[in-house]
Amino acid sequence: MSGTPPRLVVLGAGPGGYVAALRAARHGAAVTLVEKDLVGGTCLNRGCIPTKALLAGAEALAKARLGEEFGFEVGGEVRPDLARMMARKDRIVAQIRGNVEVLLKKAGVRVIRGTGRLLAADRVAVDTGAETVTVEADKIIVATGSEPARLPVFDFDHPAILTSTSALELRTIPETLLIVGAGAIGCEFASFFAEVGTRIIMVEMMPQMLPLEDKRLAKQFQGVYRKRGIQVLLETKVEHILEYAADHVVAKLSDGAEVRAEKVLVSVGRTPNTAGLGLENVGVQTDRRGYVVVDDCLETTVPGIYAIGDVNGGILLAHVASYEAFVAVDNCLAARPQDRRTRDLSSTPSCTYSSPEVASVGLSEEQALEKGYQPVTGTYRLAALGKAIAIGEDVGYVQIVADKETDLILGASMMGPHVTDIIHEIAIAVQNGLTVAQLGNTIHAHPTIAEAVMEAAHDVHGESVHVVKQ
Repeated sequence: MSGTPPRLVVLGAGPGGYVAALRAARHGAAVTLVEKDLVGGTCLNRGCIPTKALLAGAEALAKARLGEEFGFEVGGEVRPDLARMMARKDRIVAQIRGNVEVLLKKAGVRVIRGTGRLLAADRVAVDTGAETVTVEADKIIVATGSEPARLPVFDFDHPAILTSTSALELRTIPETLLIVGAGAIGCEFASFFAEVGTRIIMVEMMPQMLPLEDKRLAKQFQGVYRKRGIQVLLETKVEHILEYAADHVVAKLSDGAEVRAEKVLVSVGRTPNTAGLGLENVGVQTDRRGYVVVDDCLETTVPGIYAIGDVNGGILLAHVASYEAFVAVDNCLAARPQDRRTRDLSSTPSCTYSSPEVASVGLSEEQALEKGYQPVTGTYRLAALGKAIAIGEDVGYVQIVADKETDLILGASMMGPHVTDIIHEIAIAVQNGLTVAQLGNTIHAHPTIAEAVMEAAHDVHGESVHVVKQ
């Protein structure tokens, strides 16, 4: 009927799903959002936000311990209280989740609590526990996310074996923690638990920490962790668990060593939440790992059904899910085929909220070479940056990668305070084809950490006045 708003059903209320629902409602769609658990998904409830709340506590603890250096005294012993840190984390999560629920309500989004299942390309069944509700749809967006992978080597029913989810439920500080995987999640938990007094051993099967980051950066990052007393074993994996005890486990490593730890955190891999969705019933194709196959417009193999975020196996980051929500909704509501948008993840920032922080975007020098560019780099170390010295966080650097022929900025890698914020300056440059000269000629406020970006840009051309000329 003419004038009837398009009906959109979104499965999953994580950072992809709830953003899609709000976007669609704002553009006049009648939206039904289906969620079997908590609004906000893994990111808000068991990932991004709770870990950042804990890391903020660890940062405050570290600052308090540096009173003498900063010129103040703290009366008594500075001791972490994990139960109170976790309680603060829970309050923050509840507050933000409540804010999202208010947004959905005010936008007129119909939220159904239950498990959704595809019946057809235009119909979804929702099991609420009390009844099964059938919802008609013009378009459907699958945004059901992913869960931590449960490797068969470990018995996840044993209380000593933790995932990134169960680690957020601890109320006492473990004396020792074996972390399996030195990617972003493992490194963030290592930063937190090391600060509260846990002895950390990390094993990583790849030849570097943070396997997706620049090799030089990863090596320097490992050096920082070594100075903090965090032991990192590269090209190593857990073969099996020799002993499950009430207060510890003993792990056998691939190099033959045995490690005893009170807890083991498994932070390797994710698996898509596709089981029970009815994808096979309607012909939605998945790949060999179980991720939903989509095209550049995020449409699945069934016209009218889209998949966004972790469930499509692209870049498994919350901000990617939110970006894809905009793309998918705009395509669902497009009046003409030529109005459809395509996904472009080339300027996606990668951020690790460890201590120090790590961030990158675009191409590394090695990747630029592989793609046929003539890469040149410019680097500025934070040890020479006024703001970094003033705040007592001068470990790290900014490196920009550019194309020698065109001067285009291809990417950057950063380590240090607040780099997860300033990386977006480079993301904009990569997205919009800016040159090193344009970035370097942009006035940067002094004193800021962002000045290191300007200095690195100058250094690409050998023009940084704060770098000794060789």
